[in-house]
Amino acid sequence: MAVSGMSTEDRSLIRSYMLLRFTHRVFERDCRIIQESGVFKTPELYVELVGNGAKKTALMLKEIKLQFATRTIKIIEITRDADGVQARYACRGYIGTLQILWPCFQQEVMSRMRAYLGLHLPKAPQAETEISAAPACPLP
Repeated sequence: MAVSGMSTEDRSLIRSYMLLRFTHRVFERDCRIIQESGVFKTPELYVELVGNGAKKTALMLKEIKLQFATRTIKIIEITRDADGVQARYACRGYIGTLQILWPCFQQEVMSRMRAYLGLHLPKAPQAETEISAAPACPLP
C-alpha cells in the first residue's frame, strides 16, 4: 500500500535501503566465510575486495538514512517470506508497505554487488531476442 503524497524518490529510497541492507549483510557474511574457511591461499586479497564492497554499501546506507531524516521516513520493519522482501515504513505520519518479489530482489542485489565490486555488468539481451518490452523488475 503506497502512502498518499509520497514521491517516487521516497519510494526509490526505501527500495534502495532494502536492497543495500541485504547486500551489505551478504558482503559481511562472505568476508567472514573467506577469512574463516582456510580454503584460500591468499584470503587477504579476497577479503579486501569484498570488504571494499561492504564499505561502499555502508556509506550508501548512511547517506540514505540521512535522506530518511530530511524526508521524515522511517523503516518500521523489514520481513522476508516465500514471496519476497517487504518493508513497513512511516512516511510523514502515514504507514505504508513496499514489497519486492524474490526474482527481482535477487537480480537487483546481484547487479548491485557486481557494481560495488567493480565487475562488468552482463550485457543486456539483444532486441531480437527480447520476448517482452515490459521491464522484468518494474519499480513498485
